[in-house]
Amino acid sequence: MSTEPSWDLYRTFAAVLREGSLSAAARALGITQPSVARHIEAFEQAVGGKLFLRSQRGLSPTDRALALQPYAEELVAASAAMLRTASADPEDIAGTVRISASEIVATEHLPPMLAAIRRQYPKLSIELVASDAVDDLLQRRADIAIRMVDPVQQALVARRIGTVQLGLYAHRDYLDRRGRPQSIAELPGHDLIGVDRNSSLSRAISGALPGIEHGDFTLRTDNTVVHLAAIRAGFGIGICQTRIAARDMALVSVLPDAFAFGLPLWIVMHEDLRSSARCRTVFNALAVDLRDVVNT
Repeated sequence: MSTEPSWDLYRTFAAVLREGSLSAAARALGITQPSVARHIEAFEQAVGGKLFLRSQRGLSPTDRALALQPYAEELVAASAAMLRTASADPEDIAGTVRISASEIVATEHLPPMLAAIRRQYPKLSIELVASDAVDDLLQRRADIAIRMVDPVQQALVARRIGTVQLGLYAHRDYLDRRGRPQSIAELPGHDLIGVDRNSSLSRAISGALPGIEHGDFTLRTDNTVVHLAAIRAGFGIGICQTRIAARDMALVSVLPDAFAFGLPLWIVMHEDLRSSARCRTVFNALAVDLRDVVNT
C-alpha cells in the first residue's frame, strides 16, 4: 500500500460488509451505488487484492476482507464516538449519547426513562442500540451500556443495579384452554416458548428446568421481544421478567415456587466519559430509574 486510502474508502468498505450489497450500503451512506462500487474498487487496488466475490446472491467477503473487518469496524466506531464527543461542549448537558441495551430492556423499560431525561434536558439526543450482543465500550461502540451479564473489561465505570427476577408466565386465556401445570414434569405436555440456539444463558435456564429438552419447546426464538409477544398472544408458557408481567393483568405466574431465575443488571460506561457532563448525567439518571426494574 503506497498511499493511505481516504477515510471514505474505509467507511464504504465497512458499510458493504455490514449491509451485504452495494445498493444497501449506498442507501445507508446516502450516496449512489456507482460511488460505492468505485470506492470498493479503489480500496481493493490500495490493499492489493479482491475484497468481495460477486455472485447472483450478492457479495461475499473474501478472507482478506474478513481479516480487515475488525479494524474497519474500529475506525467506524471511533469516528462515530468522535462526532458524539464533538456534538457539544463537555460541560454542557447537550449533544448525543449512545446507549446499548438488550432488546427487552430497550423495548419495555427504557422509553419512558429516556422520555423523562429528554424532557429535563431538551438539548440531549439519544442513540439507542437494541441488541442482545454485548457492545465493546472500550472501542466506544456505545457510550453507556445496560447489561445483564457481569462486566469483565477494565477501564469501565460499572454500577450494579440489582437482580432482575424471571419466572414462567402464560396468558390467562391459554391456561383456561389447557389448564395449569402442577409441576415442572408436566411442562412438556404444554406449548412451551424457549430459545432457538444453544448459549450460556439458555444452558443456565435449562439447569433451572430439569428434564426439559430443546425439542420440548414448540416455539423457539432468540429474540426476547418476540418471546414476550408470544406469551402475551396466548401461544403458551414462557419466561418473562416478573416486573414486566406485573404490568399485565392477563399474564399469570406458572409454578412460581418451582422455577425462579435471576439475572444481574449493570449499567456501565467508559471511565474516560466521566468528564462528559451529558454522559455522566444520563448514566446517573438511568442508574436511579433502573431500580424499578430489579427485584433486589
